[in-house]
Amino acid sequence: MSSTERSGGKAGPSAALGLPAASALVIGSIIGTGVFALPSALAPYGPIPLVAFVVVTLGALALAGTFGALSERTPASGGPYVYAREAFGEFAGFLNAWSYWITAWAGNAAIAVAWVGYVEVFINTGHRTWISVLVALGGLWIPAVVNLTGVRNTGAFQVVTTVLKFVPLLFVAILGLLFIDVDNFGAFNASGGSALGAISAAGAIALFSYLGLEAASVVASRVREPARNVPRATVYGTLACAVIYLLGTLAVFGTVSHGELLASSAPFTDAANNIMGGTRAGDAVAVAAIVSGIGALNGWTMLCAEMPHAAARDGLFPAAFARLRGDKDVPVFGIVASTVPASLITVFSYTRFDDVFTKIVLLSVLTAVIPYLFSAAAQLYWLLVHGRARLDRRALARDVTVAVLAMGFSYWSIQGSGYQTVYHGLFVLLLGLPVYVWLKRDGDVSARPGPTGPAVPGARAPETPPGSSGRRPVILRSRGSVPLRHHD
Repeated sequence: MSSTERSGGKAGPSAALGLPAASALVIGSIIGTGVFALPSALAPYGPIPLVAFVVVTLGALALAGTFGALSERTPASGGPYVYAREAFGEFAGFLNAWSYWITAWAGNAAIAVAWVGYVEVFINTGHRTWISVLVALGGLWIPAVVNLTGVRNTGAFQVVTTVLKFVPLLFVAILGLLFIDVDNFGAFNASGGSALGAISAAGAIALFSYLGLEAASVVASRVREPARNVPRATVYGTLACAVIYLLGTLAVFGTVSHGELLASSAPFTDAANNIMGGTRAGDAVAVAAIVSGIGALNGWTMLCAEMPHAAARDGLFPAAFARLRGDKDVPVFGIVASTVPASLITVFSYTRFDDVFTKIVLLSVLTAVIPYLFSAAAQLYWLLVHGRARLDRRALARDVTVAVLAMGFSYWSIQGSGYQTVYHGLFVLLLGLPVYVWLKRDGDVSARPGPTGPAVPGARAPETPPGSSGRRPVILRSRGSVPLRHHD
């Protein structure tokens, strides 16, 4: 093996992200192009999605609190994968890693599609399909190139794009409230169905705008002092996004007529133009949305590689995902292997689907909610099994309540995704079964003894330095090669 390709040999990837960069990763991953495009996706339901946004925001905060507590207990990269594996065993861990990996690259396709809508404020205003496809592919591969240069550059890029995206969002969210016209809202429930059904359906779409709240926990080993900084970045980042989302969505619904919103591909641009008059303000918002989209794709491309990297180090994902290249510890295979399927689904969507954005959004939401559900269940498991002996009644009741709310919210989100999305999502999830069988073909990984003995589901791992995965040495095998021992 060359010196530039390693699967191990040291304690793990370098911790290059401080609290500002970790917070920027959370905010930048949550706020992408989704918030800029979602008002149009929610418009068919009328203003009732504002109620759904409040419900989703409360659920997202419950999830943020859950992830914060879990990351404080287990400050290792992998996030939902690690929590599920430690609580429920290897198969649960694999399903979470598989589902989250699909979420990451499918979500990137959705972000790229929404991003194109704002790019086309300036070019390809006629929306010719083949040009839209090329623009979308550029949006996917530019962040991939940034990630390939190393995590420090990725973090710096994330901080810059996160700062730049907040200016227009604050502008529309705060100033737009002064220009709300109640006539623009239209019928409160324009879906034609029940109010509860409309809230559930709109909530499933709105949840897409909060995907990424777990970003800091997924890359915990890349964060300095993860037990302290990951929970803070998760909760503070989600709170900041919640304020922007609720005010911004209300401002767009109140400044753009319902009919105009239904046909808009850049609703925040239309809102800014209606507030200020002319097109300059809208153009500025469009530029910020473009920057925001690139920043979100940058962060999610990192997550696309980090989650399978953590699983592969434990032998629960193909070994190629565990290898790092160069002195900057770049998971090259993970970055490329995630960007390629995102590119394929983007091309397929533009040529086969009419409502491109909504279909991909619902699929990525469903595959994200599964790891969220397992994470909330893992938190509840640890609280009920171990927490009763360590926490006072008030703290235990508080943490159990938050975990139960996070679980209930996850179930509600699955229900709101719709039968067709659940069918497609379940099919994609079950495609992972042959992969798991293939990975286990050489025997049960959990039965291989290490320095701490066999892994026992539910057993607390011995204390490990912050930033390490807390795993025993595992054997990474690649076809036609000598087994490589990797020490976490």
